[in-house]
Amino acid sequence: MLNVLLLALPIAIGSRLLHWPDWATFAAAAVALLPLAGWIGRATEEAAARMGAGLGGLMNATFGNAAELILTLFALKAGLLDVVKASLTGSIIGNTLLVLGLSALVGGLRHGTQKFPVRPTGRHAAMMILAVSAMALPAVFATVVRKPFVREEVSVGISILLLATYGAYLYFSYFWKRREDTGRAAPPETRGRWSVRKIFAILGASVVGTAVAGELLVGAIEPVSKQLGLSRFFIGLIVIPILGNVAENYSAIVFASRNKMDLALSIAANSSTQIAVFVAPLLVLVSLLIRPMDLTFQPIELVTLFASSAIFAYISLDGETNWLEGIQLLALYLIAAVAFFFLPG
Repeated sequence: MLNVLLLALPIAIGSRLLHWPDWATFAAAAVALLPLAGWIGRATEEAAARMGAGLGGLMNATFGNAAELILTLFALKAGLLDVVKASLTGSIIGNTLLVLGLSALVGGLRHGTQKFPVRPTGRHAAMMILAVSAMALPAVFATVVRKPFVREEVSVGISILLLATYGAYLYFSYFWKRREDTGRAAPPETRGRWSVRKIFAILGASVVGTAVAGELLVGAIEPVSKQLGLSRFFIGLIVIPILGNVAENYSAIVFASRNKMDLALSIAANSSTQIAVFVAPLLVLVSLLIRPMDLTFQPIELVTLFASSAIFAYISLDGETNWLEGIQLLALYLIAAVAFFFLPG
C-alpha cells in the first residue's frame, strides 16, 4: 500500500514545473520520501543478507541514514545551514526519544516489561555521549574565541576524529566481535531473496528518487516556512528527520509490538549513532567543498542532546523497558518540540 505513495513524486515534479503553490510541492515531495526511504531500507537489508554478517552489517550502517544524508546535502548546497544543523539534532533526539519512546510504550502495553541484552546498548550509549560531548566543544570554544575560521578548523579536527572513532566502532561491532565469538553458537545466516541485479537496481532507483524529492522539498522550505508561520529551524528539527527515518522508525515500533525490544532498541540506537558520529562529521568535511559549516550548535539544542543521551543511557542500561518509560521519553520529546516551536527564527 505504501508504494501507492510513489505517485507523489511525479506530482511533486509536476507541481514545480507548473508553478503550483510551494506548499503543494513540499507536501508531495514529503509524501514521496516515505516509500523511497522504505525501499532503500529493504534493498539494504537484502544486500546485507547476501553479504554476510560482517560486510552486511557494514552496509546497513552505511546506508541506514541515506535519505537523511541526501536531504541534508541538498540543504547544505542551498545554504540552509540552520536547517542542516537542526535536522542533525532532530534525528538524534527523534530516535532516542520519539522512536524509542513509542517502541517502549507499544511494547510495554502489549507485553509488560520487555528485556534485552545490556552490552550492545552500553556501546551505543558510550558512543552517543562521546558524540554529544564532541558537538558541545565547538560551542564552548566559540564563547572564548570569536573567529569563525578557527571554529571551522576545530570542527574539522573533531569531525576527523569522530569518523575515525566510528570506523573503529564498525570494525569492532562487525568484524572483531565476530572473531571473538567464533566457536560460540551463532544465529544461522540468511540468504537474501533478491538477486544482486535487483538489489542494486532498486537501491539505485530509490536513491535517485530520494535525491529528486529531496531537492524539491529543500527548495520549498523557505517559502513554506513563511506561508505556514513555521521557522526553518523547526522544519529542520521536526519535519525532515521524521520524513527521512519514517521507514526504520515504523520497523522499530513493529518489532517492539512483537516483543523484540532488542531489535527496536538496536534500530533507534544505530540510527542515532550514525547521525552523531558519521553523518554530522561527514557533512562538515563535505561542506568544505560547498559552503563551510561548523559544529557550533545552539545552547537549547545541546541541552536537549545531553538530556536525550542521558535518559537513553539510564533507561537502556538496566536491560528492560516498560510503558511508563515510553511515556517519559515521549514527554521529553514533546517538551523539546514545544520549546523549539516557539524559538524565534
